[in-house]
Amino acid sequence: MITTENKQENQDLDNAHETAVSFRVIDMFTASSWVVSVIAVILAFLTATLILHFIGKNPSEMYQSFLQVISGLDSRRGTWNIRYTGEWLAASTPLILCALSMGFALRSGLFNFGAEGQYIAGLTAAQITAVFFPPVPVLHLFAAVCAAMLTGAVWAGIAGFLKARFKVSEIIATIMLNYIALYLHRIITMRIFGGNTSRTVNIPVTASLSSAILSFLTNNSRLNYGLFFTIAAVVIYRIITTQYAAAGVRIKITAAMMIAGSFAGLAGACVSLGLFSNGRILSAFDNYGFDGIAAALGGNCTGAGIAVIGLLFGMLKSAQPLMQARQIPSEIISIITALTVVFLSLKPLIQFTERRIKRLRWKEVI
Repeated sequence: MITTENKQENQDLDNAHETAVSFRVIDMFTASSWVVSVIAVILAFLTATLILHFIGKNPSEMYQSFLQVISGLDSRRGTWNIRYTGEWLAASTPLILCALSMGFALRSGLFNFGAEGQYIAGLTAAQITAVFFPPVPVLHLFAAVCAAMLTGAVWAGIAGFLKARFKVSEIIATIMLNYIALYLHRIITMRIFGGNTSRTVNIPVTASLSSAILSFLTNNSRLNYGLFFTIAAVVIYRIITTQYAAAGVRIKITAAMMIAGSFAGLAGACVSLGLFSNGRILSAFDNYGFDGIAAALGGNCTGAGIAVIGLLFGMLKSAQPLMQARQIPSEIISIITALTVVFLSLKPLIQFTERRIKRLRWKEVI
C-alpha cells in the first residue's frame, strides 16, 4: 500500500526529473552560440512582424521586400531585376568589413566601438589619395586602398596606445574618436577640395573600384571589386584568428587595435572608391561602423558568422526604400537590428538565472 510519504517522494522525483530536463534543454540552446544567434534573429523578426500587425500594416509586404532584395523578384508585378541583388551585395561589403573590425578586437579581448571613425578616416585617405596620386593604372588603386587601410589602422592605434600606455578605456577612447574623425574629415576635405559641402571632384578611373563586368552582370548595379576585397578580408580574418587561437598567442593591445582598424579603413575605401563616382563630404555618420557592432555580436566574432549576419543586415538596409514604397515604416529595420542585439544579450542572463535556480534546487535537496 502506497503511503503519503511514498507519494510525496514520487512527486519530488518527478519534479526533479522535469527540472533536469528543463535544464538540459536550456543548456542545449545556450551552449551553442550559433543556436543563440539564430533564435535571436528569429525573435527579432517575429517581434517586428507583431509590431507591424498592431499598427495596421501588412507584415507580408516587409517579407516581400526582403525577397525582392535577395532574388530580384518583384512578387507584386511579377518582374525580375537582378540589380536589387547587386545593390544588396554592394551595401553588405562595408557592413561586413566594419563587423570584422569589431570582431577582431573582441577576439583580442578589446572593445572597438570606433569602427565608424576608422571607416571615416579610411574614406578620407582613400579620396585624397585617389585625387592627388599620379593616375598610374593598378598602382593608383593600390595606393588609395593601402592609404585607407593604413589610416584606419593608425586611427584605431591611437585608442590602443592610450589603453596600453595610460590604461585609458578603449570604449570611451574609440567612441570619442568617432566624432573627432567626422569633424576632422569635414575640415580637411572641405579645405582641400573647396567650398562644396556635399561632394568633391570625380574620382579618377584608375583609382575606382567600379567593375564594368559586375555592373553588367547585375543590370547596372553598383556592385564593384570591393566584393572581392571583402571576401579576401573574411578569409584573412579567419586565418589570423584561427592560427593565433591555436597557438595561444595574445596580440599586443596596440597591434590588435591597428589590425581591427585596417578592416574598417578598407570599408571606407570600398564605399568611397566603389559606390560613388565622386568623393564625399560627410555631414553625419554613415552608421556602417555602428551596425557592424551588431553584426559582429550576431556572428559570434567568427568570419563565416560575420559574413552571414553582415549579408542579413545589408539586406535590411537595402530593403528600406522598397518597404517605404509599400507603406511599411523604414524604422522597423532599426528595430530589428536593435532587437537582435537585445536578444543576444539575454544569453548571459539566462545562464545566470539557470545557475541560481540550480543552487536553490540543490539547497532544497540538501
